[in-house]
Amino acid sequence: MARLLGTLRSSQPVARFQRSCGLFPAGEEGGGSSNDPADGSRDRGACNGAAALRCRAPPGGVRSGRGPQDCTQKYIVKNYFYYYLFRFSAALGEEIFYITFLPFTYWNIDHSVSRRMIIVWSIVMYIGQVSKDILKWPRPLSPPVVKLEMRTNAEYGMPSTHAMAATAISFSFFTATMNQYKYPFELGLVAAFVFSTLVCLSRLYTGMHTVLDVIGGALISAVLLVLLYPAWDTIEHLLLTSPFCPLFSIVVPLVLCYNYPKLDYYSPTRGDTTTILGAAAGATVGFWLNNQYNQTAPVYASESFQLGFPLITTKVVVVLARFFVGILVVLLTRWLMKNAVLGALGYQYKFPIRDLEARRRLEVEVPYKFITYSSVGFTATVIVPLLHKLLGLE
Repeated sequence: MARLLGTLRSSQPVARFQRSCGLFPAGEEGGGSSNDPADGSRDRGACNGAAALRCRAPPGGVRSGRGPQDCTQKYIVKNYFYYYLFRFSAALGEEIFYITFLPFTYWNIDHSVSRRMIIVWSIVMYIGQVSKDILKWPRPLSPPVVKLEMRTNAEYGMPSTHAMAATAISFSFFTATMNQYKYPFELGLVAAFVFSTLVCLSRLYTGMHTVLDVIGGALISAVLLVLLYPAWDTIEHLLLTSPFCPLFSIVVPLVLCYNYPKLDYYSPTRGDTTTILGAAAGATVGFWLNNQYNQTAPVYASESFQLGFPLITTKVVVVLARFFVGILVVLLTRWLMKNAVLGALGYQYKFPIRDLEARRRLEVEVPYKFITYSSVGFTATVIVPLLHKLLGLE
């Protein structure tokens, strides 16, 4: 067992998977060494051999050797089908996709489904992000692995939060809708499995995680879903009716963010976690408020959403209108709150708004991101539906 776990944790299986999908480091046998774009090469800098010593250290200090390295290398793509498939799949695991998809379900499908996915997403992502910074397992080594991403390489590896989020979102959507809407059970199960599998495999293809990271992330999400499923009705009832819900939804995430595990260098994990918990906190307060003052909140999909409807109908146009109006308002809220909060914090702590190092400090990053994204979550669940009603987009 120890030997198997060691193999799954090593970089070699990731490198072999990349080679089998047509992704090679420049200069490796079978990949060629040409930098001619016509030969399918992608120039992203160098990080191999002696050049590895020049990899960029994290902001705020010298690399201690224990943290992950920010570096990429020249690589050659021999199979563009896999390249674009897995780059697209990797994008489906990013926060921006879920911050777009989750409001879409709230505006256009079902409030209950959206509530479940948002709560599950925030719980899963917090556990995953904290686990990374407690375990401090490194990402795959480069070489032999080709690394296609820069930003996430500054984080530790175990578990893969992309795998966790994809598994949690796809299967919570499936379990929340399988008894409410008319579609084949097998089709929903296969769709959830394919979605989560593509995102998991994309983390190997991009060189960001070992096989054990991905398996661990998927299993953690699966266990959490099994534990939460029988308790969901109770959780939802408390979220919608308890008078303590707004206070609990704000205070608990804030305490978790301020007490996030400390690292010896800056990592985006704390900021990303604060973004997720802030958005979920604002949305949860919105859920509670809607239930207090709008007991008969519309559920669009219960009457109109079925598989097989024509691509262009009046209902589809309304769905798209709701989405684009909602996203526009959400983006405007984000822009306004980001500038207002950063301006206030900059005045209080005496730093210019564009000072990136100052914005990474605990006393700035947590309130800045939490207030901004909790405002976004509240806007998406309260303000946008009211605007839809005023515009006749119900």
